[in-house]
Amino acid sequence: MRVYVPLTLPGLAEAHRTGELGSGPFLAYAVTPALREWYLSEDIEELEYAALSRAALASLRLLAAEPDALRRRVVVAVDVADGAAGADPDRGLDPSALGEVTVTVTVPLAKAAAVHVDAGDAERDVAAAADVVEAADGGDDDAQFVVDGAEDHELLWYATQEIPNLIGLA
Repeated sequence: MRVYVPLTLPGLAEAHRTGELGSGPFLAYAVTPALREWYLSEDIEELEYAALSRAALASLRLLAAEPDALRRRVVVAVDVADGAAGADPDRGLDPSALGEVTVTVTVPLAKAAAVHVDAGDAERDVAAAADVVEAADGGDDDAQFVVDGAEDHELLWYATQEIPNLIGLA
């Protein structure tokens, strides 16, 4: 199962230092039955992109809690065994939990397939969104507009061999 782990650049640096994305349980995003139902598509690439986008929003929430982190969203794509991640059926249709899974095992960073990170030109919009994401989560339409502005930026794809260069940004 492909999961998308939300991080920040300091979080990616820590994963690089320890060699682990996390030791279970930790939160990630994947194509879940609820995400399929919400997105109304059978195209796996579209569904994977939706899960990646949900992880990018979670990365934005992490940035809100890390005011000194460089304002770039980070998502690591990694494959885990099917039984290693599962969705909570009680939160299945909660809009804030779409695609959310709990990974219950230790995931080595070496298993990562790719890293997705904002380009430098997204920093201003990502910083503004991190400042208001909590208000957006609470239903503030103006704050949601700012968060949507950050989501307009596509995350760039990086090979895992490029992680040392990426964390040099932090």
